[in-house]
Amino acid sequence: MWLTSPLRNTQKQHSKTETITLSTRPAQITNSKTGVFKVPSIPLKDLNESLLRGFLKHQSDTDVKHTHLFNERYENIYLNEAHIPELKIFRQEACRYASEIIGSENIRAGFWFNYMPPGAVTTMHTHDDDDELLSAVYYVYTPENSGNLILYEDTENNRQEKIEIHPEAGNFIFFKPDLRHEVSRNNSTEHRLSIGINFGLDHDADKKTTMQ
Repeated sequence: MWLTSPLRNTQKQHSKTETITLSTRPAQITNSKTGVFKVPSIPLKDLNESLLRGFLKHQSDTDVKHTHLFNERYENIYLNEAHIPELKIFRQEACRYASEIIGSENIRAGFWFNYMPPGAVTTMHTHDDDDELLSAVYYVYTPENSGNLILYEDTENNRQEKIEIHPEAGNFIFFKPDLRHEVSRNNSTEHRLSIGINFGLDHDADKKTTMQ
């Protein structure tokens, strides 16, 4: 279970799906200009079936919040550990990697599911509405041709870099919250399921540490 090198693309308005070689040194993260990281998670990949099954069972429960209605689809669906117990392991795994990237052990995470039916897209947006320090997506179920993650960054030379990432079930993609991103059209015949995540500092944990 190793962190990979950051994804890079330096061509103006050029799209490329990156091929990443796994590092042989665990927990070594090299900063890059774009700050995009691909992290495969073997423990979570083994739980994907349970995550998918739990989502399908509880997505329409009356206590489940749905937000961000675009193109007649809610892009954010909020389930938690009470609905899917395996989400506790998911949160721990996500925070472990985020802590390494951010450089702090006191990390909190908020997350939501994105369930894309055939023909759907996820509209362009950012995650820097509040005090987020890092964002990520985790892929639960990704049929072939079900939509790529596309990130955009404006460079110092007024050039726009475009990074296009092919989703793979069991992988995290970490990126800066202010990076504009979208998901291309789901051209498969099946739904695509991913989990979006925002990370920030856990100030309550800081207070507890100070009081000790």
